[in-house]
Amino acid sequence: MAQWWGREARGGGGGTSVVVKMESPDWAVPQSEAAAAGGKAGRGKNARQITWVLLLKAHRAAGKLTGAASAALSVAAAARRRVAAGRTDADAGAAPPGESPALRTRFYGFLRVFLILSMLLLAVDVAAHLQGWHLAVDVPDLLAVEGLFAAGYASWVRIRLEYLAPALQFLANACVVLFLIQSADRLILCLGCLWIKLRGIKPVPNAGGKGSDDVEAGAGEFPMVLVQIPMCNEKEVYQQSIGAVCSLDWPRSNFLVQVLDDSDDAATSALIKEEVEKWQREGVRILYRHRVIRDGYKAGNLKSAMNCSYVKDYEFVVIFDADFQPQPDFLKRTVPHFKGNEDVGLVQARWSFVNKDENLLTRLQNINLCFHFEVEQQVNGIFINFFGFNGTAGVWRIKALEDSGGWMERTTVEDMDIAVRAHLKGWKFLFLNDVECQCELPESYEAYRKQQHRWHSGPMQLFRLCFVDIIRSKIGFWKKFNLIFLFFLLRKLILPFYSFTLFCIILPMTMFIPEAELPAWVVCYIPATMSLLNILPAPKSFPFIVPYLLFENTMSVTKFNAMISGLFQLGSAYEWVVTKKSGRSSEGDLVALVEKQSKQQRVGSAPNLDSLTKESSHLKKDSMKKKHNRIYRKELALSFLLLTAAARSLLSVQGIHFYFLLFQGVSFLVVGLDLIGEQVE
Repeated sequence: MAQWWGREARGGGGGTSVVVKMESPDWAVPQSEAAAAGGKAGRGKNARQITWVLLLKAHRAAGKLTGAASAALSVAAAARRRVAAGRTDADAGAAPPGESPALRTRFYGFLRVFLILSMLLLAVDVAAHLQGWHLAVDVPDLLAVEGLFAAGYASWVRIRLEYLAPALQFLANACVVLFLIQSADRLILCLGCLWIKLRGIKPVPNAGGKGSDDVEAGAGEFPMVLVQIPMCNEKEVYQQSIGAVCSLDWPRSNFLVQVLDDSDDAATSALIKEEVEKWQREGVRILYRHRVIRDGYKAGNLKSAMNCSYVKDYEFVVIFDADFQPQPDFLKRTVPHFKGNEDVGLVQARWSFVNKDENLLTRLQNINLCFHFEVEQQVNGIFINFFGFNGTAGVWRIKALEDSGGWMERTTVEDMDIAVRAHLKGWKFLFLNDVECQCELPESYEAYRKQQHRWHSGPMQLFRLCFVDIIRSKIGFWKKFNLIFLFFLLRKLILPFYSFTLFCIILPMTMFIPEAELPAWVVCYIPATMSLLNILPAPKSFPFIVPYLLFENTMSVTKFNAMISGLFQLGSAYEWVVTKKSGRSSEGDLVALVEKQSKQQRVGSAPNLDSLTKESSHLKKDSMKKKHNRIYRKELALSFLLLTAAARSLLSVQGIHFYFLLFQGVSFLVVGLDLIGEQVE
């Protein structure tokens, strides 16, 4: 029978010790055997836990793969619908304003010929590669080979070496120089923004200016302010803008609201007029103005409103587009900056966006505009007191407008026009980065494309018109240099020129003419660095840095086309088209308005919620009927061109160039099939 020692008892001073011996029962298990059994049980338990964890991860991975496959099928189905519908950007109403049909046709024809030629060259190079004629082969070696194909390929290599490669390399080097200059400008702006952040620099109103804390100030101490809301057929957003403006925290006797309606739709005009009358019954000083003939578009509308006799009683004018919703303290945070600064003609607030997370297109727009306000506008406002007026969410000193010649209808960028003329007269501008005004971003690619065409053709029109005035003006040399070289040439002309030429034309050509080349740092590293700098003002958008880089190059087609149209006055360059709005924030405003008025129980002016709901659904149905997703031919042609060049780059074993061309081609394909932005079923 097994025995085990329990304990050993030792006595005291005698030194004797007693050893107690105990017998174990039959059921007792040796300690080593028990430990081994426990170890086996623990290992079994751990194995089961690891199995469950692996199964859970596999389930999650399967779910992600299923989601990715579902998304891919949805994209494929949407692309199939686009092709089946057959709607293209050549349809009536699809072309951006100011884009000449003849220019559009020629431009698309050039891209199509370029695409066909690249596919033929790809076929020739593949055949030569299969023959063992690699890129480093010499012309004499080819001439030694018998056959018509060898002789023809030798002639093509000779033409590449002697004529095409030097010209292409020169053009590539020139674009690289422009690219580096523009990158340096972007870097300097970012360093200026960093300096402003570190030093805590921002415009501060002089002591005594009436701000949001002046609760005891009388109405007589507040300047007279005229608020203008120009709009045209914007039935989705008129309620929210009028309601927000009428709720501004300013003595009602000291501000007047002008609703400047250019709508040519009678139903929309009736709705806007009814909204104005409702606020008039609330005691707000608000007027409704309607023009039957839209001469000069927005500039003509503002010019007509400024010609009213009562305007002479006001010192400042504030402009809000129809989709803008200022905070109640907007005037108290902007107007005080004019006090004691008689040379300040404009105070501009920044924009914020209610629908920036609506889809990928709005997210990418948000990155661009955050950089524009946070970096470009703020740095130029702090260091040189000049920037382009954004057309809305700005307060003008009426004296500065009149001194600059008032609103002119000569371009589609009347806001930039008045800003340049005011700067030439010596007026200073202030940008308030901490004062925001909510608005909407275009949610469909068609609306965004038309907006960008107007924004990039207008500056070139203006540059042609005001170049002589800039030269003759009395401002300093550096201000003239900033206006001509930085403001107009570098940021409005050179940027779209090299973006399109370098990455959409020259880079694919270097794949077929390998004797001319673009280094990897031009193709990848510097663009990635510039994209990183652009995305810093919107850090939450960092996951979209790669789509942003690709999308910016994709939009260079539209911007380049617009720049050429504006510079050479091609097509109907003065056509002004309103950017379509969705009115996504108006539903919440409408509910809040209904609750407020139902609590106050105002007889005769309470809105009918049922009728408003029916009207809202009817307007949405009408807008959906008019919307279509289209196929954009130029983007598709460039997509196939870049994908063909990517295939050609595999013969040269150019890794970075291949991946850039591949992803850029896919980006053009997505945009060309209108798979970015709002999807209309």
